[in-house]
Amino acid sequence: MNTRIRRAALVLTAAVTLPLTLSACSDDGGDSAASESSGKASASAPASDEGMGNSGSAAPADEPFGPACSSVPEDGAGSFDGMAKDPVATAASNNPALSTLVTAVKKAGLVDTLNNAENITVFAPTNDAFAKIPKDTLDKVLADKEQLTNILTYHVVGERLAPKDLENGSYETLQKSKLTTSGSGEEYTVNDTAKVVCGNVKTANANVHIIDTVLMPAS
Repeated sequence: MNTRIRRAALVLTAAVTLPLTLSACSDDGGDSAASESSGKASASAPASDEGMGNSGSAAPADEPFGPACSSVPEDGAGSFDGMAKDPVATAASNNPALSTLVTAVKKAGLVDTLNNAENITVFAPTNDAFAKIPKDTLDKVLADKEQLTNILTYHVVGERLAPKDLENGSYETLQKSKLTTSGSGEEYTVNDTAKVVCGNVKTANANVHIIDTVLMPAS
């Protein structure tokens, strides 16, 4: 009788212990899976951060800037890439917004002078800039080669000026008098009157900063 009681007790103990053991194994497996999942997440975190770093990289520097740049054709001889292949007077002739300037350069006989110069900067007034001048006055200037040459050469500096050079500068022009520049970021003015509306345009021999007002040298 005692033997039967012992056997029954052993069976009862086994029945209670087995589910507890299985439960413990199941919990261990869950912890292991969670740990493995956590490890994978930790390992992938740096890659995610790196991707975010790449997406926030700075835009390419040394590009044309300013509101008037949007009117420049995307391709062809008048595009930024097209203008970069030609000397400055030829490049300007392919930009419709500079047609009045090109006419003035031709009348002054400065096409070859500008195209053959090396490493210059041209502050190029737009058609709208010339339109600010009363028509009678503009017609007289265009008919006076000496005065026209005096004005146009005042828009040319004998070195390539990058945007950073415009922040606070004073430069001698081909006309032999000085002009001043000021500003920062993408906003610059020349002689405190003319705004750069499309800056840092490259041609084969010049940097061009397109401006909204014709510069007038001191008398």
